[in-house]
Amino acid sequence: MYDDEIMADEAPRRRHFGIEGAIFVLLILLSLGGIFITDFSPDDGYGYWLLMVFVFGLVSVFVSWLQTKRKDLDFGDILKAQAMHWLHTIIVVGAASLLNKSGQLQGLSADLVILLILGLSTLLDGYHIGWQFSLLGFFLIGCTIIIGYVNPFMWACVALAVVIIVGAILRGLSLREEDD
Repeated sequence: MYDDEIMADEAPRRRHFGIEGAIFVLLILLSLGGIFITDFSPDDGYGYWLLMVFVFGLVSVFVSWLQTKRKDLDFGDILKAQAMHWLHTIIVVGAASLLNKSGQLQGLSADLVILLILGLSTLLDGYHIGWQFSLLGFFLIGCTIIIGYVNPFMWACVALAVVIIVGAILRGLSLREEDD
């Protein structure tokens, strides 16, 4: 059970649906931008995905901070947990970067490895932050599989993004109705 579902059971609280939803959609759009870049230039896509690891980490800290405003939690403890989670992610991404520099990973393969690492970290971070991050992780992993099997893959990833966003909106609305 996710932390936001546990808190919903304890006491109805006003959630930051608008901000968290906008962040969720923004991260999906940034991911689609990375997939678009990867489609045209795998080398540029690799750098983009490296940057996105930092962006996702900073955004997850921001969402955690928002959540401490409505829950009785210590932001210092959450910041330490988030910092360790994303530091470990950066270490693994750094290892993948070394494999890329050694020639073991090249082009699209390097992009896909970074995308899988980012998807896994986001998926796991969703346990602490909430279901939207888990869904975002599933989206990233799903896009990695689509890129590997579908050519051209951009439209399939866009279709997946639409399904994920609509599903998240419906889930968010149902949670909001439960809180009221």
